[in-house]
Amino acid sequence: MTHNIVWYIIPLVKGTLIRHTKVRQDNGNIVEIKLWKVPPSQDKPHGYKYSLAYVVKDKRVVGYDNGEGQGDHKHYGDNIERYEFKTVWDLIDDFFKDIEKYKGGK
Repeated sequence: MTHNIVWYIIPLVKGTLIRHTKVRQDNGNIVEIKLWKVPPSQDKPHGYKYSLAYVVKDKRVVGYDNGEGQGDHKHYGDNIERYEFKTVWDLIDDFFKDIEKYKGGK
């Protein structure tokens, strides 16, 4: 008898989920926002862990996140750059501004 065991690494976020929204737009594009309140740390001094993604044709084209040890940064197309986190509201506003910029072809 053979057993196939598959292991998955599931990141443990020690915090409180504040928001998880996933919207599939009429054109099939996806906007997903995940935001947790976490204890402040060296890489999350503001006390938030987040992942915001805009997906077009199964590819993330705009993204903001601060994965473990990576600090605050954003993805725009194939580029990655540091992101200066100010507030949650600014984060969400900047994310949607970049989505509009992408839609405009910039």
